[in-house]
Amino acid sequence: MKLGKPTQGATSQECAARVVDTIPLVMRFIRADMRAHSAAALSIPQLRSLAFLNRSPGASLSDLAEHLGVTCATASATTERLVQRNLVQRTDDPQERRRVLLNLTEDGKHQLKQSQDQTRAHIADLLSGLTPEQVSNIEEGLALLKNVFEQTEIKREQR
Repeated sequence: MKLGKPTQGATSQECAARVVDTIPLVMRFIRADMRAHSAAALSIPQLRSLAFLNRSPGASLSDLAEHLGVTCATASATTERLVQRNLVQRTDDPQERRRVLLNLTEDGKHQLKQSQDQTRAHIADLLSGLTPEQVSNIEEGLALLKNVFEQTEIKREQR
């Protein structure tokens, strides 16, 4: 396995460049792997929708569309297919008549968990070739990166 050598004392710009180069590779792997393990043959937008709704129960259609980077009409079509497969449930918002709330059904939670568990196992297999120190370094770096981006989410939500 070829590993990129981290630079000692890298600048924030160099680190940002590595993040921008690395995260898409990781996401492509995760998407392809989850798609391959999806027993219900779900599309990537459908899997992304399930994952988003798992993290954001009661989200609106426009929230989902924004997450997917698509129009509300496209998100609605994706949601409709998931509703027909009993993976997502739509309910009317009691406070706002025109708003629809989206939630995973038990089947949707199960399907997502099954796909995520298989992908996590595959990633664990890939990481098993690393030394404990390398795994610890990755874990530490990911924890830092997660914290940085969680802070940006909090600031964005406060606007």
